Amino acid sequence: MADELELRLLRHFVTVAEELHFRRAAERLFIAQQALSRDIRRLEDRIGTPLLIRSTRSVDLTDAGRRLLPRAKELLALHDLALRELRDHEPLVVDVVDAELTPALVLEAVRSQAPGSEFIARFGQRGGGRGGSADVVFDRVSRPSPEMSTQLVRFEPLAVLVPDGHPLASRDIVPFEDLRGTRVCSRAGGHVTEGWIDATAQLLAPFGIDPAIGHPVVAGGEELAQHLRLRSAPVLALASQRPVDGAVLLPVVDPVPLFPWAMSWRSDLDHPALAELRAAAASLSAANGWLEVPDGAWLPSPESRSGR
Repeated sequence: MADELELRLLRHFVTVAEELHFRRAAERLFIAQQALSRDIRRLEDRIGTPLLIRSTRSVDLTDAGRRLLPRAKELLALHDLALRELRDHEPLVVDVVDAELTPALVLEAVRSQAPGSEFIARFGQRGGGRGGSADVVFDRVSRPSPEMSTQLVRFEPLAVLVPDGHPLASRDIVPFEDLRGTRVCSRAGGHVTEGWIDATAQLLAPFGIDPAIGHPVVAGGEELAQHLRLRSAPVLALASQRPVDGAVLLPVVDPVPLFPWAMSWRSDLDHPALAELRAAAASLSAANGWLEVPDGAWLPSPESRSGR
């Protein structure tokens, strides 16, 4: 109906009203700035009056925007409260990226430690708490947001998948410098996430490699094996990478590159199983030394700037 307001548009308006800055608001919402501007215009068209005063240097609320803001916050709070109350009786949906990786190990642990709670695994469903279908998402969190809470889980060493017969295949370890000139690929495998792509782009930058050029994202074990056979080139992976037919997995050293696994969820999520998941992750991290950083290890930015 023409006189109904979409909660998504109201949430976007509230975020812009709080930030008074479209770029910062877009970053909080994990959407493109252009899409956010389009949604605000759509809301203004639905209401029939401007809500924001825009200039090249500033954003401010109109009188109508100031009147709408507290009501919009009330509506969103009621909506979120209703969802939280309903979710007390629903399973916690966890995006573990891919089977047998570190996030899947955490999920396996919590299912063992909390058999009375139900957890549902999703694979590669980006955006837990960001409009996606998962409540909790595992990935590297390089851009913290006030709307999201995070917990660091593991600094996982990188490894390299090398096809049988490759000159590096007979090694026990692979010094990072020895990957120079090998057409190394970082966009193949079930572990590839947005955070992974950004981290490995930083890692390969000194080689003058743009990982996106000629390297489409390849998912699935069979596709990864096919990619290795066709390209006959190394593929960056994680220490927890599953075996791949026709390839060997070798640790990368000098330096040891680390991928910062974290779990994230909406800050207002109070599902009772979330505490159990967090406790299982913390227990695994402590028992296995997952948060220890070896001397001379490599971390992507901004994690490297935090002293990690």
